[in-house]
Amino acid sequence: MNRLTTTAIATLMALGLAPAAQAEIKIGATLSATGPASFLGDPEAKTLEMLVEEVNAAGGINGEMLELVMYDDGGDPNKARTFATRLVEDDEVAAIIGGTTTGTTMSIIPVAEDAEIPFISLAGAVDIIDPVKAWVFKTPHTDRMACQKIFEDMQKRGVTKIGMISGTDGFGASMQAQCKGVVADYGIEIVADETYDPKDADMTPQLTNIKNTAGIQAVLNPGFGQGPSIVTRNYKQLAVGLPLYQSHGVASKGFIDLAGVEAAEGVRLPAAALLVADILPDSDPQKAVVTAYRDGFEKKTGTPVSTFGGHAYDAFMILKGALEKAGAEPAAIRDAIEGTTGYVGTGGIVNMTAEDHLGLDLTAFKMLEIKNGDWTIVE
Repeated sequence: MNRLTTTAIATLMALGLAPAAQAEIKIGATLSATGPASFLGDPEAKTLEMLVEEVNAAGGINGEMLELVMYDDGGDPNKARTFATRLVEDDEVAAIIGGTTTGTTMSIIPVAEDAEIPFISLAGAVDIIDPVKAWVFKTPHTDRMACQKIFEDMQKRGVTKIGMISGTDGFGASMQAQCKGVVADYGIEIVADETYDPKDADMTPQLTNIKNTAGIQAVLNPGFGQGPSIVTRNYKQLAVGLPLYQSHGVASKGFIDLAGVEAAEGVRLPAAALLVADILPDSDPQKAVVTAYRDGFEKKTGTPVSTFGGHAYDAFMILKGALEKAGAEPAAIRDAIEGTTGYVGTGGIVNMTAEDHLGLDLTAFKMLEIKNGDWTIVE
């Protein structure tokens, strides 16, 4: 069945606080806790479990306990669609959080839209919320925003010609298209354009083509999963010697570990403030939020925090705010989510509207550079 947990029931019974019958608000989730996207989905699942436990231990929402009904789709869009349907029809949830990847998200969207159930996605592609869909929201920065942030930084460095090597997965293909759509706005030209399959174990031929293209000043790799780590290792092996940019899809310590500290040195990417919590100035409104989430997550799980778990944190907290304000009726929840303003989260400060179901702008991104195996902020 691949159902991970019904967190509230188990927690309450273990604590002796209340019987399962008091779990009155059901929240659904379908996440990629296992499979090729597990480095995304596992911290998302652990974050939701942790937050539901915390809310219920504090008395629930407006006196009602939460029940988290969560399934593991393994990154399979067909399974995600099946589980989303089960959440709606059998589990009768009030809202859904999930869609770890763009592929699984796109398969959940029609289920949520048809059932008129609020759905907060944890995936990156701008297509999820552009054009706006009545019942669909998301918390991660979009791939288009990542392209813009990267090109801003390249522009500051005087870069005018670049090579691009992109994954052919849903995220990589979407970001490649978005980057091509905005690159001219920054006076930058893509003069080499290569791709790789997410299952490829060596990207040396593509990178050699890029290295041998005249005039290239930097290289951009839209992609997520293990592919970008392999690109980074091969890039170092080939001694390309030009600035390398990765996407926000690899914004975790796991990327540095997979690529290797030496190979990852100097790599830049846009990411949320969560990765650099300790070096944020005290005046940054996100500092208290990201520090508290990081400390709580690492204490609870014994594993390092990642921006992906942060996306789940923001989704849950936005949903929690909507439930507190509007109750558990799906249409009222939808309206309250859309009215979210001034929410300070791990991804930035969220101000949603009827025309914007993300609510973040480019200031929500930090440009980071890897130095000595850790993250630093590019000033």
